[in-house]
Amino acid sequence: MPLVPAKNILIKAYREGYAIGAFNFVNMEMLQAILQTANNLRAPVIIQASEGAISYAGLSTIVSMARTLAGEVDIPVALHLDHGHKLETIRACIQAGFTSVMIDASHLPYTENAALTRQVVEIAHQSGVSVEAELGRLMGVEDTVSVAERDAVLVDPEEAGRFVQETKVDSLAPAVGTSHGAFKYKGAARLDLERLKKVKEKTGIPLVLHGASSIPADLLQEAVDSGIPVGEAKGVPLEEVQKAIKLGVAKVNIDTDLRLGFVSAMRRILAEKPETFDLRKILGPARGKVAQIIADRIQALGCANRA
Repeated sequence: MPLVPAKNILIKAYREGYAIGAFNFVNMEMLQAILQTANNLRAPVIIQASEGAISYAGLSTIVSMARTLAGEVDIPVALHLDHGHKLETIRACIQAGFTSVMIDASHLPYTENAALTRQVVEIAHQSGVSVEAELGRLMGVEDTVSVAERDAVLVDPEEAGRFVQETKVDSLAPAVGTSHGAFKYKGAARLDLERLKKVKEKTGIPLVLHGASSIPADLLQEAVDSGIPVGEAKGVPLEEVQKAIKLGVAKVNIDTDLRLGFVSAMRRILAEKPETFDLRKILGPARGKVAQIIADRIQALGCANRA
C-alpha cells in the first residue's frame, strides 16, 4: 500500500479513542519488525526516522526501504520525520517522499516557535504532508535532542490552543511529564493528565505523547542481564499511556523499548554462541524480539484491527 499522510490515520484514532503506534527505526530489521507485526495485527502504523537515523542510513535509503516494505503490506503506513529541527532537512524529507514531518522548535520562544511552525505547515500542506509540532519542553536525551531538567517546562493549555489556531498544525506534542531516553523518572512515573485534558479541550486536534516507552520489568531485566547498564531506568506505565489516550493522545512514540529489545537480543546470542558470525543468526532474533514488543504495544494502544 502507498504511504499515507499521518493525519489520515490520526484523525480517525482521535475520534474513535485509540492511538497509533509511532515506532522509530534505523535499519531494515527494525522496519521489517514494525511493518510485519502491524500488518499481522491489522493496525495502522507510523514509521519514523529521526535526523540522526537519516544521517546514519541516508535519506534515499530510508525512503526507499519505507516505500518498498510498506508496499508489501495491506495497512495504512505513514513515514514521519521525528524531531526535525532544520528547515532544510524538513524540505528534503518532503521532497524525498515523507508523508509527515515534525518541526521541533520547542526550544525557541513561543513567537518564534509559532512562526517557524506556520512556515513548515505552509510548505508541507502544499505537498499533502502532515505536520506535527511540539510545545513545552521534554527532559532527557534522544539523538539530537538534549534538554536539561532545569529547562523543562510543561505546556500551557491556553497557549496550546492559541498555537494551534495560529499555525494550523495537524497534531501537537505537548509536554505533560514524559522525557526521552530510558531514565524518565526518579520517583513514581506520572503524567499530568489534568493538564492534558485541558490541552485537548483547547486544541481539538490529535495529540502526541513523546518519550512513551514503558520499559517493563521483563524487558529491563533482559537488558541488564545482557550487560546494558539501565538498572534504574523507568518508563511510562502502559496504564498511564492508556489514560492519556482517553484524553486526546492519538500518536504514541516508542523508541527506547525497541532499542533495548534489539540490543539485548543480539548480546544474548553473542554470549550464548560466541562462535556465531552469521549476521542473519544475530540480527534475526533481534528482529523477532522487536516484533514481540511492537505486538504488545499495538494491543495496548487499541489500534489492532483498525486498518
